[in-house]
Amino acid sequence: MKAIFYTEYGPPDVLRLVDLEKPTPKDNEVLIQVRAATVTSGDVNMRGFTFVPPGFGFLPRLVFGIKKPKLAILGTEIAGEVAAIGKNVTHFKKGDAVYGIDSATLGAYAEYACRPEKSALVLKPDTLDFGEAASLPFGAGTALYFLRDLAKVQSGQKVLVNGASSGVGVYAVQLAKYYGAEVTGVCSAKNLALVQSLGADQVIDYTRQDFTLNAEVYDVILDTVAGKNDFARCKNALKPQGIYLAVAGGLREMLDMLRTSITGGKRVMAGTPAENQKDLLFIKALVEAGRIKPVIDRVYPLEQTAEAHRYVDTGRKRGSVVIIMNAEA
Repeated sequence: MKAIFYTEYGPPDVLRLVDLEKPTPKDNEVLIQVRAATVTSGDVNMRGFTFVPPGFGFLPRLVFGIKKPKLAILGTEIAGEVAAIGKNVTHFKKGDAVYGIDSATLGAYAEYACRPEKSALVLKPDTLDFGEAASLPFGAGTALYFLRDLAKVQSGQKVLVNGASSGVGVYAVQLAKYYGAEVTGVCSAKNLALVQSLGADQVIDYTRQDFTLNAEVYDVILDTVAGKNDFARCKNALKPQGIYLAVAGGLREMLDMLRTSITGGKRVMAGTPAENQKDLLFIKALVEAGRIKPVIDRVYPLEQTAEAHRYVDTGRKRGSVVIIMNAEA
């Protein structure tokens, strides 16, 4: 099988197209014929530490491998068809169209990949093609975790999404609207129309207006932009019991979260979303009900994965960048 392989950290050129033996699923695994994967901020961080939050420094190398990557095939989000199943698998069958995410084992940048039956893997939404389905888990799952699980957004609240056209931001806008919030999206001028089309009630062009200096205050500020804002800059834009969601937060936000959990009032919240089937099924139901939709910026064939990474490194992608394994994805 063809796969994208890397053995050292660095720029996108470290990614190489190679031929490898097709994996065999273990007793509790399914073998997926991959039709589509994506290039997330997590993928480019594991390759070149492009968007590592401020203050984390050397920590990613302790997780991913100090001198070289522990896992040679990147790709967290996946969509494809079940090609084979292990003898103990009962919830999937050959031919099932599935989508999912696995930030621990990776491996989606290949024509075939194995996933445990009980991992974050479910049947894909019928209304989406494989490329669209692959773009869902990371962005929608992260937005769901921060808005529903941490902030517990309620109908009538005012939510601001900074980085509203990002991979997480496009879903944060839609999910905040789903939960009944009044939503303001912050993005560049070229993305204002996109963010409005996703349901934002107001949009702010960050190149012309600083939302932290406005008189407007919000119940929740969800910030997806690493290193540009922080709680200190944003707290004047929060209501007295407002919540700052540091999606791309670094060490400073971790300390702010601890401090504000003790002092009360305006709070900082951060964390890492759990990857599970329950949330993917919930996201699938929202998609099939027309409540949220994926946003695809660019699509690349597997052979051009390095070029896809080069584009994501610019920090200018809108929604998701998709890698397809064949023209039918």
